Amino acid sequence: MSVPSTTAPRSAAGPVFFFGSFGGILAGYDQGIAAGALLFVQRELGLSPWAQGLVVSSLMLGAILGSLVAGGLAERWGRRRVLQLAAVVFGLAALGMAAAPGVAVLVAARVLGGLAVGTASVVVPTYLSELAPTRSRGGIATLNQLMIAIGIFLAYVTSFALAPWSAWRWMLGIALLPAVLLLYGVSRSPETPRWLVAHGRADEARRVLLGQLEPDEAEQVLADIRRTLRERRDTSGNWRVLATRALRRPLLIAIGLAALQQLIGINTIVYYAPTILRSAGFGDSAALLNSVGLGALSIVTTLVTVRVVDRFGRRNLLLLGGIVMLVSMTALAGLFGCGLLGSTAGAAGALVCLAVFKVAYSLSWGPLMWVLLPEQFPLRARSVGVGAGSFVNWTANLAVSQFFPVLLVFGAGAVFGIFAGFAVLALVFTVVFVRETANRSLEELELGVDTSAGK
Repeated sequence: MSVPSTTAPRSAAGPVFFFGSFGGILAGYDQGIAAGALLFVQRELGLSPWAQGLVVSSLMLGAILGSLVAGGLAERWGRRRVLQLAAVVFGLAALGMAAAPGVAVLVAARVLGGLAVGTASVVVPTYLSELAPTRSRGGIATLNQLMIAIGIFLAYVTSFALAPWSAWRWMLGIALLPAVLLLYGVSRSPETPRWLVAHGRADEARRVLLGQLEPDEAEQVLADIRRTLRERRDTSGNWRVLATRALRRPLLIAIGLAALQQLIGINTIVYYAPTILRSAGFGDSAALLNSVGLGALSIVTTLVTVRVVDRFGRRNLLLLGGIVMLVSMTALAGLFGCGLLGSTAGAAGALVCLAVFKVAYSLSWGPLMWVLLPEQFPLRARSVGVGAGSFVNWTANLAVSQFFPVLLVFGAGAVFGIFAGFAVLALVFTVVFVRETANRSLEELELGVDTSAGK
């Protein structure tokens, strides 16, 4: 059965990509809102450092579980239906967080929200990559990170606006709105042509392709999809397919990209920016307002990435961003480690370091990890491959967010120094393992994976 939007004209492709990437809003808002709400939850509920980490990291516990099951569900039910399910679950979680009578219920609701966030983190990159034309796939796939950045920014704005009333329940409950919008938008969007062809629905796939491509180009893409499916029949999305020899290197690259994206320390800023800024001498309102500025900066930079990623390539941007992040984290470690935050200049320096890090991350590792994950795997393993990368990403996210407040006891300078070390590893990993994938179709990239199996 087809959906109405499969017959949409090419002018409707923009809304399809917009709502297809809208799941990123869920992940961004629910991650970012913890930064502001935590200031007030901590005071009202008297949270210890470990409990603070648990409230924040409980989202990642759910996201880890969601990333494990999302790939298989997306292969069986389709990318679109699983995104609809994620929207419903996230809406229920938002209501649960807002009404939580204590820490236990709050953590449980955050775990439920994490299930939806983890699911979206697997399905959205796959959905966008499979819908996007080759010439603009990088920019369209980057929309996922743009939506995450917008979600974080909206969370910071909401926290700042509601801070005078310490209204942390409203901060968390407002997440219901993007869940409703996602459900509405995805319900009016098509399934991906690659999934449709793999499940014997080629006529619907053709209509989707004609919604964004000229007829000749649409037929060529359809023929390429059919050819790759004839050559590789296994499209079941079984996790065991990742154990095949041909997929060892793609899986290694996916795991490395996913882990390093978190281990360079971005979510210490996303989750704890107000806490870091408060320790640098800013008051609560000033810390939240500066966090809003950091969020806005991330959006602007990600918009730049959307425009340049297909022109300059994924690999070059990863290297450039890694170098800048290394410098900014090293400087931040020096400011904290040498006790220079007592002065106005020191506090301003810490803010500049955070801003520079956010710019570099939003230009490179933030969006490009999600662009590169689906590009590593053939159709038969794309959903579960992205799921494996997402699982590793959320696991690393959990480790960083849970232990950061505890490690701060031993000195912020040392912690940021560790993150600088991981930035060095990220640069080495990019040089050794990451290939350029810009301006090559998913079918071309799939052929490269299969021909490398015997090497």
